[in-house]
Amino acid sequence: MHNFKELNVWQESMTLAKDVFKATRNFPAEEKYGLTSQMNRCSVSVASNIAEGAGRGSSKEFGHFLSIALGSCFELETQLLLSNEFEYITKEQTLLLTERVCKVQKMLNGLKKSVYQTS
Repeated sequence: MHNFKELNVWQESMTLAKDVFKATRNFPAEEKYGLTSQMNRCSVSVASNIAEGAGRGSSKEFGHFLSIALGSCFELETQLLLSNEFEYITKEQTLLLTERVCKVQKMLNGLKKSVYQTS
């Protein structure tokens, strides 16, 4: 088992989730149950899956949850790009948030490789 709170990728994903929630506050009301909800849930899913996987008993299970978190990152990146296309967020917000998502993606890939090498 890993202490998820000590993992840099978990800490970074928590910051990402907070930033996504802040960005979606200004989305149109009609998106409350659409893109806003999806992006918020997706960003929370990244940190949550890292934590859940860290609490599992094997490296294989941990790696599986890291893969799920990575999938949520790619989903979130797509939603950020759509949000920019719909002009819900600015180009600058999109750049900042997608850079953060890409950073988490790289960190997850690195941790996944490390976890599978030690198993």
